[in-house]
Amino acid sequence: MNEENLIKYYNKFNEDKRLTRRRGEIEFITSMKYIHEYLKKEDKIIDIGAGTGRYSIPLSEEGYDVTSVELVKHNIKQIEQKNKNIKTILGNAKDLSMIKDNTFNLTLLFGPMYHLISKEEKIKTINEAKRITKQNGIIMIAYCMNDYAIITHGFIDNNIKESLKNKEINESFHVTPKPTDLYSRLTLEKINELNEITNLKRIKIISPDGPANYIRQALNKMDDETYKLFIKYHLSTCERMDLIGAGAHTLDILKNDK
Repeated sequence: MNEENLIKYYNKFNEDKRLTRRRGEIEFITSMKYIHEYLKKEDKIIDIGAGTGRYSIPLSEEGYDVTSVELVKHNIKQIEQKNKNIKTILGNAKDLSMIKDNTFNLTLLFGPMYHLISKEEKIKTINEAKRITKQNGIIMIAYCMNDYAIITHGFIDNNIKESLKNKEINESFHVTPKPTDLYSRLTLEKINELNEITNLKRIKIISPDGPANYIRQALNKMDDETYKLFIKYHLSTCERMDLIGAGAHTLDILKNDK
């Protein structure tokens, strides 16, 4: 992970704005739906890579005990200004040594896996999340998906030949990130491999945004009634395996049965 460039990037990037646009709102609504499926009243939540608190803040406002871990100091300050009840930690998802084992019922790992380039970094981060999660607790991990990048950047934006020539994509149409890249994109097969290595049991896997990122312009033109119908359609299809791999993001919901 290129931490220096990542911090510079998120000091400029408006994550709140992304998740309040219609395509991002669909991701947020879907993720919150599944978060609530597994929450109990007295549960303790940790949001690792919390950004400016898009998930931490509403969960805290619902009365949950929430801890936010974030790499970017500016983002931590944003959370603290918006909600005084959230416990904040300036830290790196790869090293959560300041947190005791078996502390949380629900662990959200929504941001870090986007940016961890090497397999070793990913495994280390998942194992840290697993360590601080209670036995039979839930870990939710979000990934950026390989096929979405191939379809959009490769074919729709007509970069596929140049990307193959420059070895940014291999012959199997997998993105091959450099150590200096900010984003890492995975296939379902690679996600399954990580789960096997870290010994986490999948409950279900969903696409939190589905086709929303492909139809951004259409979403923005929809009247409110049509937009609500699209959300209803998406929520009815987000668990379909034939749609998951091609979405921009995947949310893997796992049980820490150790």
